[in-house]
This record gives sequence, structure tokens and C-alpha cells, in this order.
Amino acid sequence: MRGEIDTTMVEERLRELGAHLRGPRRLKSDLLTEARHGLLDAVDAYREDGLPAAEAQRRAVAEFGSPSQLAPAYQAELAAGALRGLSLRVIALATVAFVAGDLTWQGSGWSGSPPPAGYQFLSASVGWIWGAAFVLAAVGLLRARRSARRGGATDRWVGAALAGVLSLGVLTGSALFGWSIGLWEAALTWPPMIIGVVVAAAGYFWLGRAARTWLLATR
Repeated sequence: MRGEIDTTMVEERLRELGAHLRGPRRLKSDLLTEARHGLLDAVDAYREDGLPAAEAQRRAVAEFGSPSQLAPAYQAELAAGALRGLSLRVIALATVAFVAGDLTWQGSGWSGSPPPAGYQFLSASVGWIWGAAFVLAAVGLLRARRSARRGGATDRWVGAALAGVLSLGVLTGSALFGWSIGLWEAALTWPPMIIGVVVAAAGYFWLGRAARTWLLATR
């Protein structure tokens, strides 16, 4: 029956709802697709009761609700999904950093030279910051799942703390790299270091996109 009727009212309501929503594109598309299926099922039910196509659409759309009524619940789901995506990316990148971080130095000609105490403290701080980010990301996953199940707003403080720690991690990591170059010019031509910098830069960009998505979903 769906292929035989006009669904203009249904599609218009979904476009209006979509315009109110911000968050992960795939999740947003899935939510709107689910809503479309529900609306079309309602239209089919009214058609089977004998209503004309236009009236069936009108009733289904009216029962579905207005975008202002529906947007908060959908946006909460998108915010939870955005925090979940950000947390998973942090866990992935932090794991790579913990496992492969020291490999950028092993075998280098300068690795036996003890760096200044300030450098050692900054290097240790980078590890502590990523450790904190890993813990916050794990909490973020738990919070996102609970928020999605309950249909409430995602705990913003977890995402805000995670975004703040990530910003600090990028700053300290960049400072550590700059200091490393200042101490050991050969680091610029050391292949493991070059690979590490490229991976770190790509990872920061990857995390930055996820953080931006989370900010838009919770704003």
C-alpha cells in the first residue's frame, strides 16, 4: 500500500524534526528512519480502517507530535551517541599511545642521554593526562548507555571533563614534541618519531571531530 500513496506530510514532518537535531550523522539517520517506519505503519493502519490517504497521513503526523515536542528525546539519544563515540575514540587512541609511545624512542642515538628534570616531568604528565582521559572515557561509555536506556539527557560534565582533558593532552603532547626537537635535532629525521608524530596528529584530528560532534549534540 505504501508505494501507492503520497507521503508528503510524513516526509515534511521528518524534515522538520531533522532540522532540530544535531549529532552523529549515522545515528541521526537511523533515528529518522525508525521514525519514518513508525509513521508509515500508522498511515497504513488508518488506511486499513478506511480513511483516505490524506486524512490517514494527517492523523498519523498529528499523533506523532510536533518537532518541538519530539526533539528533546531524540536529542538526548544523539548526545548519548556522541559521548559514546568520543569515548570509544579516546580509549582507542589512548591504548595506542600507551602501547606504542615508547617505541618512537627505542634504538635512537640520543635515547641514552638523560633529559632535564622539567622535560621528564612533562613527559610523565602526558602519560597521566592520557590515563585520566582513558578513565573518563570509560565513565563516559557507562553514562552514555545509562542515559540512552533512560531516555534522559547525557551527563554533560563527563563530556566536558573529557574534552578539557583532551585539550590539555594535545597541548602537553605538542609541547613535549617541540621540546624534544629542541634537545635532539636528530629526532626530526628519526623514522619512528616521524611516524609517531603523523599518527598523533591524525589521532588528534580524529578526536577533535568527535569532540565537536559532542559539543553540537549537547548545545
